[in-house]
Amino acid sequence: MTEQVVVAPLLAALVTAVLALALRSYPRLQRGVSVIGGGAYGLAVLWLASRVAADADGRLVYQVSDWTAPFGISLVADPLSILMLGLTAVVSLAALVYSLSFMDREVARLSYHPLYHFMIVGVTGSFLTGDVFNLFVWFEVMLMSSYVLVVFYSGPEQTRAALLYSLLNLVGSAVMLLAIGGLYATTGTLNMADMTRRLADPAAYGIDPAPVLGISAVLLSVFALKAGIVPFQFWVPAAYRAAPAPVTAVLAGVVKKVGIYAVIRLYFMVFAATSIPVSLPGVGGESFLAFFGPVLFVTAAASILLGGIGAVGQEGMDGLLAYSSIGQIGFVVLPLAVAATAPEFRVLGVTAALVYAVNHGLAKSLLFLVSGAIRSGTGTDRFADLGGLAGREPILAGSFFVGGLALVGIPPLVGFFGKLLVFDVAGRAGSALGLAVALVGAVFTIAYVTRAWNRGFWGEVGPAVVVSTRQPVLVGVTAALAGVVVLLGVGFDPLFAAAENAAEAALDAQGYVDAVDPATAAEATGDGAGALNGGVSP
Repeated sequence: MTEQVVVAPLLAALVTAVLALALRSYPRLQRGVSVIGGGAYGLAVLWLASRVAADADGRLVYQVSDWTAPFGISLVADPLSILMLGLTAVVSLAALVYSLSFMDREVARLSYHPLYHFMIVGVTGSFLTGDVFNLFVWFEVMLMSSYVLVVFYSGPEQTRAALLYSLLNLVGSAVMLLAIGGLYATTGTLNMADMTRRLADPAAYGIDPAPVLGISAVLLSVFALKAGIVPFQFWVPAAYRAAPAPVTAVLAGVVKKVGIYAVIRLYFMVFAATSIPVSLPGVGGESFLAFFGPVLFVTAAASILLGGIGAVGQEGMDGLLAYSSIGQIGFVVLPLAVAATAPEFRVLGVTAALVYAVNHGLAKSLLFLVSGAIRSGTGTDRFADLGGLAGREPILAGSFFVGGLALVGIPPLVGFFGKLLVFDVAGRAGSALGLAVALVGAVFTIAYVTRAWNRGFWGEVGPAVVVSTRQPVLVGVTAALAGVVVLLGVGFDPLFAAAENAAEAALDAQGYVDAVDPATAAEATGDGAGALNGGVSP
């Protein structure tokens, strides 16, 4: 059955993780299997993407057992999950190849490769799951692996960072589990399609939307924590500086996007058609999305401003990139905030967020890998000890230049189109404050990227650069990833089409319900697809 292809990426990552664990006594074979598995994961994603594109409905559903939805475990592949899986495949393979030269082989053979692939298993499951409880399960698979990878070097800095990272995420996971329990008690289901159907007509199912609103607010704080959005960003700088460079690249480029994906999937589909009961003073009658729009805007603006200010003041490359990641994720959330309050621009807003998410995932991963190569070659990432790298390592400098310009938004790189779409949706929606925040964030981005370039790559050759060693494999990986950033910008149309299809799929609640639970989908028609889709017709 074609639906079975849905589990192909998940199985590729899982089998690779198990084999890497079994082969820990054979380090050379383990590394070979790890890289082959990373390539197989990418091929599985391509296979799944081709099947989804060929499907008339644009969705494939796999039921893990004989139990059908909403009782069984559903895995759903649609354009939104495919876009995120594609980003995961590119970043994870680049970071994996980079790891072969970057990580100490004797240390890495015991746990690095199995943990790395188990982390990808968790990411993949999060993008494919069709129910809220298994979203929690896959979150935990992803996070348990990342806990160990953050502390992989086992030094004091790594231990402190891992303790903070683990503590905050464990608290977040406990809160998430309680919220999921509350959703089940209130709606009677955890299947996303079934929950969407029920919340579109809560009176028919005896559901009180008021507690659902409160529970969804709690869940939003958990997803904000996972994505490192202000005010839940405290773990980001320490964890990103402590983890090995390839791990940080995946954390910033992929793992953060799981929280963004969850916000889009749940709030723009599952909760979108639900109205706040009029019994709540001051907010009654509005949709859930209209309620969360200002919340998302405040968190986006705070992330952009705090991340920009923090990045400008850093004295090291890793610290600058860590704070930059906080600011850049704000650019992903900003168009979602606008889209939440302006239904007529909802498709454009989600499209802008997805394009910028892809840009951030690739560019920030590239920059962290460049920083790791610099640290590996010179022994430091402090600007005071660097300088003149452009003359000694022109390819590495060029890779940083491409990644930095992608964050700034210079044409024809993909970051230009992402930033243009963010400004476009804010302008069309008449959000002067949104335009102002985006403009200030763009100025901060120019400031810290310019500072990093001037102090690290131009000027006199620093003392650490004089005695630096060349890292050809690391430089080659960064150059290849920089090439991907350039190619996606020059040939932007396919990426834009993919992001737009993903946005339409994310907003097409009726289509999702029909695909996952066709036996009971007729019950969701009520006032038509427009009602189930929150008034938006993709």
